[in-house]
Amino acid sequence: MIDVIRGWAKLSGVLNSIGGYVPQLGLRLLLAYEFWVAGMEKYNGSNWFANVQSDFPFPFNFVPPEVSWQLSTWFELIGSVALVIGLATRFFSLSLIVLTIVAWAAIHSASGYNVCDNGYKLPLIYLVMFAPLLFGGAGKFSLDHLIWKRVATAM
Repeated sequence: MIDVIRGWAKLSGVLNSIGGYVPQLGLRLLLAYEFWVAGMEKYNGSNWFANVQSDFPFPFNFVPPEVSWQLSTWFELIGSVALVIGLATRFFSLSLIVLTIVAWAAIHSASGYNVCDNGYKLPLIYLVMFAPLLFGGAGKFSLDHLIWKRVATAM
């Protein structure tokens, strides 16, 4: 039994040592892919925001549809690249959280929970995935970590 406990302690130590790298990187890469695809669809598509502008929550319902379209397209594309490299992760996480909440309110909320019905399940999953990045940062395998490490040693 003591060997099992020692083995578990050793495995836990290994998992703890990589815990600052892998989970955040996985979240960043998955979210970056999803938002990159959405941004490219907007970039290559036509603006349909005028059809749902009145459903946007305040104050976004007062922003012209063309401005909303451009903002969402470029935040999705630039934010995706930033998430991949782990740069300004908290800023882009917050920005994409706001974008997701607007999409939830304007498009997904009326369709129920089911993803197949364009419901709010997927935006909810994105919001939960963004939480560790917003509150905990990008993780150790990121430019954010490298920059803050250099800043801390320079002080």
